[in-house]
Amino acid sequence: QVQLVESGGGLVQPGGSLRLSCAASGFSLDSYNIGWFRQAPGKEREGVSCISSSHGIVYGDSVKGRFTISRDNAKNTVYLQMNSLEPEDTAVYYCAMEAYGSSCIFLRHNGMDYWGKGTLVTVSS
Repeated sequence: QVQLVESGGGLVQPGGSLRLSCAASGFSLDSYNIGWFRQAPGKEREGVSCISSSHGIVYGDSVKGRFTISRDNAKNTVYLQMNSLEPEDTAVYYCAMEAYGSSCIFLRHNGMDYWGKGTLVTVSS
């Protein structure tokens, strides 16, 4: 059974850092595209970053230069290192898996196949 579990969210001050984890089970995540998405209250779900099965990496414009996605195949886990956090980064962060297609690499949430339940990140002083 495919399962994705996010962790690492919490409350952090502006300018701080957090590292989110997405632990996968039921499949080997290095064979699929894995994306991070976020949704703030009252806003649409937004693509944050994607790491593809062919090692391609993309970032949304709002997080470029601040966030870094990585993958640990031995732990079957994808990470999102978030630095220089801003209040605008406050959202529930989800990881998602795409079996086939290009939704992930274009940061489109509609085409992702499996989702975790999310982890809340709050950036506030």
